[in-house]
Amino acid sequence: MPLRSLFVRLPVVFALLVTSSLSAQRLPKTVVPEHYQLRFTPDLGPDMAQNTFAGEETIDVKVAEPTNQVTLNAIELQLREVTITSGGRSQTATVEANEKDQMVTLKVPTPLPAGAAQIHIVFSGILNKDLRGFYSSEVDGKKIAVTQFESTDARRAFPSFDEPAMKATFDITIVAPTGDMAISNGKVISDTPGPEANQHTVKFATTPKLSTYLVAMIVGDFACVSSESEGVPIRVCAPPPGEKLGDFALSVAKFDIHYYNSYFGVPYPFGKLDLIAIPDFSAGAMENAGAITFRTAVLIIDPKSATERAKKNVAVDVTHEIAHQWFGDLVTMQWWDDVWLNEGFATWMEPKSLEAWRPQWKMSLFGVYENGRVMDQDSAEATRPIHAGAANTPDEIAQLFDGISYQKASAVLRMVETYVGEDQFRDGVRNYIHAHAYGNATAADFWSAITEATKKPVDKIMEPLVMQPGVPMVSVSARCEGQQTKVSLAQRRYYANSKMMEKPSSEIWELPVCFKSADGGRECHLLSKEKDELTLQGCQPWVFANAGGTGYYRSAYDAKLFSALQSNAETALNPAERLSLLNDEWAVVNANRGGVDDYLHLVHQFRNDHTLYAWAQIQDTLTNIDDHLLSPADGDRFHAWVRDLVTPLAHDLGWRPKTGEAENDRSLRPLVYSILGLTGRDESVLAEAEPMARKYLQGAPDAVDPSMVDVALRLGAFHGDSKLYDLYVSSLPKQSTPQAYRSLLDSLTYFQQPELITRTLDFSLSDQVRAQDTPLLLGYWKDTHPSPEVWNFVHTNWTAVAKKLTPGYYSFVQTLPAAFQCSETDRQQAAAFFHEHHVEGADLQERQALESIDDCVALKQQQGARLAKFLEQSPAEHAGAQ
Repeated sequence: MPLRSLFVRLPVVFALLVTSSLSAQRLPKTVVPEHYQLRFTPDLGPDMAQNTFAGEETIDVKVAEPTNQVTLNAIELQLREVTITSGGRSQTATVEANEKDQMVTLKVPTPLPAGAAQIHIVFSGILNKDLRGFYSSEVDGKKIAVTQFESTDARRAFPSFDEPAMKATFDITIVAPTGDMAISNGKVISDTPGPEANQHTVKFATTPKLSTYLVAMIVGDFACVSSESEGVPIRVCAPPPGEKLGDFALSVAKFDIHYYNSYFGVPYPFGKLDLIAIPDFSAGAMENAGAITFRTAVLIIDPKSATERAKKNVAVDVTHEIAHQWFGDLVTMQWWDDVWLNEGFATWMEPKSLEAWRPQWKMSLFGVYENGRVMDQDSAEATRPIHAGAANTPDEIAQLFDGISYQKASAVLRMVETYVGEDQFRDGVRNYIHAHAYGNATAADFWSAITEATKKPVDKIMEPLVMQPGVPMVSVSARCEGQQTKVSLAQRRYYANSKMMEKPSSEIWELPVCFKSADGGRECHLLSKEKDELTLQGCQPWVFANAGGTGYYRSAYDAKLFSALQSNAETALNPAERLSLLNDEWAVVNANRGGVDDYLHLVHQFRNDHTLYAWAQIQDTLTNIDDHLLSPADGDRFHAWVRDLVTPLAHDLGWRPKTGEAENDRSLRPLVYSILGLTGRDESVLAEAEPMARKYLQGAPDAVDPSMVDVALRLGAFHGDSKLYDLYVSSLPKQSTPQAYRSLLDSLTYFQQPELITRTLDFSLSDQVRAQDTPLLLGYWKDTHPSPEVWNFVHTNWTAVAKKLTPGYYSFVQTLPAAFQCSETDRQQAAAFFHEHHVEGADLQERQALESIDDCVALKQQQGARLAKFLEQSPAEHAGAQ
C-alpha cells in the first residue's frame, strides 16, 4: 500500500481520545499474542446520527515472566469490560491510558504467572469518516463499513498488539445487517440469521499468523464475480452493479496466482482471494491477507471503453497487491524501518508477472522509467536511506510510504538481480520465503539468503545501497591502448544541486556496473572504491555504462564518449538503454555538468522513436523546461521547437488507431498529442480537441476513440470557456465507470481562465467531491502551468484543505513547490507557509519541497541563457509552424 485517551475505573465507560502530537513507542515483549477471537457488530442504520460499532475480543497470550500488567495499543475506543484469565483464575483489570503513545495498560491485583493467559475486552467505537481504522463510506445512499489498518490503525478498531512482529491467528465474526455482505480474511464457514431480526452472523475461518495491520473487515451491499486459479477461489466484489466490470481485474488475478505460485515455489497461502472495490479509500489499494481492498477506480474497469493506460493501472495495482500476499503478508518485515521489504519487493515483482501476461505492454521499460523518476527524488540532500533511521511514531512511519520504499528499493533489487542472474536470484528469494514463512524478517535476513544462494557478495552490495541515502554517480571515460580499451571509473554521490556537487562526497557503494561495448560485448564490474579502471578487449569506439538500463546510478560520460554514444544511440542501444541515457543526460544538466542544449539535441534524435516510456520521460522534462526554465521572451520559440519535434510522430499516429497497429502505439498516441497540445501549444490540435470533447459529453461516444478520451477532454478544456466548464461539471454524475468519472474530474484542472480555476478549487473542498479525490483537484499545478490562483487558494484555505486530506497528506506537501515560480521570493513564501502551517510528520517532505525550489532557481540561473541561445541558433532543427 502507498501512503498511508482518558480512562477512569470500571464500570464507567472509558474512552480513548486522539491528540495532535503522537509519539507511539514500542510495546513491551513481556506479553505477546498468539490468537484473537474478534466479534464486530457495525451499526449502519439510516437513522443513526453517528455510525458506531460494538466489539468483543478474547486474546490468547503468552506471558514470558510474572507480571501484573499488560500493555496494548488502543485509541478512539470505549472499553466497557476488561478481564484477564490465567491459571483458571479471572481478574477484573483496571485500565490506564497513555494517550500520547496510543497505548492502554491493563492492571490486575495479583500478578499473572508465566505461561498462557486470556484477555477479554468488551468495547465500542465510532465508524469514523477519516478513511482509517474502522470507518464508514457510502454509495448511492447505502452505507458501508470498511477497515484500513496499515500502518498503525488496527488499534482504532480493537485493542491489540499493533506491531508487525506480534503476529497471531485470528477468528473473526461479523454481525451484519440482513442483506449486507460481510467479507474478511478467511473463508466463510457459517452464515446464520440473528441475533436480531434484521441481522445475520457470519463466521470466518481461522487465519494463518498475521500482523494486525493485515486484518480486514468489509460490510455492505456488495456483489461479486468469481473464478479460480490453481485451486484458489477468487472474487472481485463491488457495490452493484460495479461487479459487472470486475472481469478484467479477475483475469489479472488469475494469472498472478499462477505466476507467483511458480516463481516463489510456495502455493498461495491464504485459502481464498477477494478483491474488493471501496468507494472511499485513502490508499490506492491495501494488501490485507486474502481480502485486498482497492479504490474503485483501480479495480473496476470496462476494457471496451478504457484507455490502455487505465488498463495498465488496474493490472499494476492488482499485481502489486497480490505479490504482497507473499512479500508482506506471508513474510513480514520485523519493523516499519524495513517496510521496503514489503513495498520494494511487490513493486519489483509487478513487471515480471505482467511481462509474462501481456508482453506487448513492455512493462520492464516502465521500471526503467520509474528508476529515473525516483532517482530525481533521491538526488536531493533531504532524502533518506531505504532502511529508515527513525520509525517510531505513527507520523514517522507514515512518511516511509514513498518512492524510496517503493521505486528505489525495487530498482536496487532489479540491479542486483541483473548482476547475479535471474535464476540464482529467484533461488535466494525462495530460500528467504521458506525460512521466514508466517514470520518476520529483516534486511540482513534477505541479503544473507541471496548471498548464500548466489555465492556472490550480495550482502556487501546491498548494505550500503540500503543503509546510505542518495544516488551514486559513475563518471566514465575510455581510451584505446594497443588492442585494448581502458575504462576509467569514478563514483560519488549525485545531487541535482550544482553547489552540492562541488563539495566532496563521503559515500562509497559496492556498485555492480554493467557495460555494453560497441562490439556487442557485455561485462559487469563491481566498483567498490572511489576510482577504478578496467580493461575491455579490442579498441571499442564507445562503451555504455548501464547495460539493460537496470543500474541504480547516474552515468556521466566525458565529452568524447558522450558524443560517440549520442551518434550510435538509435542503432546500437536498446530502448531501455536509450531511456537510461536520456534520463542521465538531464541529470547532468541539473547538476550543471552539461548543457540543456546538449540534452535537447539528444531528445531530437528520439523524434521517430515509438518507445512509450522514452516519450513519457521527454514529456516530464519538456514540461519542466516550459514551466520553470523559459523566460517570457523564449516561450514562442520553445513551443515551436516542441511542435517541430512532435508533429511528424503525431501525424504518423493520427487521432484514431489504424488497423493492425502495434498495441504500444495505442498508449503512445495520447501521450504524443498531450505533448503537442499542452507543451507545444499547437492551436490546430487544441481546436480539434474541443468539439471532440463537447460531442463526447453530449452523448456521442464515437466522437473520439476510447484511447483518446482522456487527452481530448484535457486539450478541449485548455481554451475552454464557462459554458464548456458547465458541461464538464454537469456530466460528472453521468459517467458510467470510475475511470471515466476520474478522467473528467481531472480534466477540470486544465481550464485556464482564472475564474474557472477558482471554481475548480472551491469544488475540491465541497461535499460533492470525495476526500480521496480532493488531491486530484488541488494538485492543479502538476500537469498544467503554475498559477497564483492555486497557491493563494491553498494558502488561504489551508485549515479546510488539511481537514479534507486527513489522515495522510505527506505526498501532497511534496507537490506544493510546483505551485511556485522559480524565484527567491516564492521560496520565501513557501518557507513562511511551512513555518506557519507545519504538517505533523512531514518534516522530510517540507525540506524536500524547499530544496526543490532552490534547485529550480539554480537551474534557471545556470541554464536559462544557454537555452535561449539554443532556441535562437538552430532554426533548421526547431523551426516549427507558428
